[in-house]
Amino acid sequence: MLWLKAFHIISVVCWFAALFYLPRLFVYHAQSEDKISQDRFHVMERKLYRGIATPSMIATLAFGLALASLNWDYYSTAIWFWGKMALIVVLIAYHHMCGRYIGLLKENKSLHSHLFFRWFNEFPVLVLVGAVILVVVRPF
Repeated sequence: MLWLKAFHIISVVCWFAALFYLPRLFVYHAQSEDKISQDRFHVMERKLYRGIATPSMIATLAFGLALASLNWDYYSTAIWFWGKMALIVVLIAYHHMCGRYIGLLKENKSLHSHLFFRWFNEFPVLVLVGAVILVVVRPF
């Protein structure tokens, strides 16, 4: 169980690192004006999303489900656990929104400015704070 927990935490850290950096690339991409810079940012965004963020998300979910299944009787009745699951669903939606923005920015079809992406970049922090409080403090 401790190995599963260790790999789950490693996966979570990698996933959040990617979700913290990817929208920052969107900020720079939205500010760029020349084709060379835009192409460079698209390559960086695509590699980060496909090479780190998505595999880390999948690993996080797999290790998390494995951990939960080991003690399902406890987790199935823990309110804090279901709050955390709700935050994970929101984070998965955010992850997929990032994928959508990669495509829109590539085609120069994004309707959002760099200011929007600066605020968009802050959202995973709120999810992280909520998830950590739910897991550590278990207020419910």
